[in-house]
Amino acid sequence: MFPDQASKSSKLFERACKVMPGGNSRHTVYFPPYPVYAARAEGARVTDVDGVTRLDFINNYSSLIHGHCHPEVTAAIASQASKLTAISLPTEAEIELAEIICERMPSVEQIRFANSGTEGVMMAIKTARAYTGRRIIAKIEGAYHGSDDTAAVSTYPPPQLLADPAEGKGIPETGTGPGTAADVITLQMNDVEGGRMLLRKHGAELAGVLIDPLVKNLAYQPASIEFLTMLREETRALDAMLIFDEVYSLRLGYGGAQDTLGIRADITAMGKIIGGGLPVGAVGGSAEVMTAVFDSRKGKARMTHGGTYNANPLTMAAGAVAMRLFDREAFDRLSALGDRLRAGLNKVIAATGAQAQVRGTASITGLFHAEGMGETYRELGRVRMANPDMGQRAELFFHHMLNNGVLMGAPGFFVLSTALTEADIDHVVNQAYEAFKLIGKQAA
Repeated sequence: MFPDQASKSSKLFERACKVMPGGNSRHTVYFPPYPVYAARAEGARVTDVDGVTRLDFINNYSSLIHGHCHPEVTAAIASQASKLTAISLPTEAEIELAEIICERMPSVEQIRFANSGTEGVMMAIKTARAYTGRRIIAKIEGAYHGSDDTAAVSTYPPPQLLADPAEGKGIPETGTGPGTAADVITLQMNDVEGGRMLLRKHGAELAGVLIDPLVKNLAYQPASIEFLTMLREETRALDAMLIFDEVYSLRLGYGGAQDTLGIRADITAMGKIIGGGLPVGAVGGSAEVMTAVFDSRKGKARMTHGGTYNANPLTMAAGAVAMRLFDREAFDRLSALGDRLRAGLNKVIAATGAQAQVRGTASITGLFHAEGMGETYRELGRVRMANPDMGQRAELFFHHMLNNGVLMGAPGFFVLSTALTEADIDHVVNQAYEAFKLIGKQAA
């Protein structure tokens, strides 16, 4: 049973803490009192170092669209590894993955690859600035876009520093120079008229607007069509770039969230599922924008973009196979599993009277241990203040799931893979029922 201080995972964590701050290189893999250490995985199941096997309902925070070690993906990696792993020359594999993505995403006519979603977002921001010659980026307050300095402004702004939302003042992340925030204005999620006013106020210096259509940090609050339409209209009118962060939301449609929403971005940042489980990032857009910024055939490009492992052959080979496998039929089936999970969780909440809410779409689901989550970072903060036991209830739920064969995101996230079945979904729903009953007993 977790936690067990005599477990191999606990011992490995003690060892890790001696050589890595906090025992890790990635904060999202830690949960108290120690994380479970993985040994091997296949399909929808992962086995830890203590021999416990669980269903994987987080899938490396979205990157494993087909689960672990899909035979066709691993075969592509093995084949490529036997020929070439890294080289300072282009390869055909890069062209193949680029063709697949450009074919299924109408707004992406050309693409460049990097090695993480953070890099993809960073290059999208730099592309907007290079193309427009302007400096200001607008983003949603509380939205996470990776750890690039500009993207990280106002990701977790302290409540005591929040100014009047009409000012759009950005607050730098710890470790970021204060000058960075001067180049960022923050919008409140789904505030159509407030956002319009801020964009017009800064229009002469506005390079672009960065948005994720389904914001994990805002309890998977979706951007409304009205809000996205306003952003599209205003950026066009101001000659600024609309930037979609589709690192997560590429799962939301066969051609990404833009395909489902019917709104095309000027620049799109990508990552996660396009790499077949290997490190990847990308920035794409119209041929006009991408050529103007990156094409060096007639001399030095407007903006330099290098990277030792950009478009590395292993990732390109794995990504091409993974994206081909994620065809329309696979997308529809996976989205149906997401619908089944959300419907099941909602029935469990109703049956147990649990204080919880389910959000999400397609293959992404968020479970939050409070009601009325709100749309903005500030509203979510007020909900947390009014529900001081949210964290405790979430931890009890997480521990129950972990001890009953389900690995999920500790805050309450479920990100599905095509390796999962309806029976796997039903197991989660059944265990959620037991977890809510346990939480109710403890509360009583």
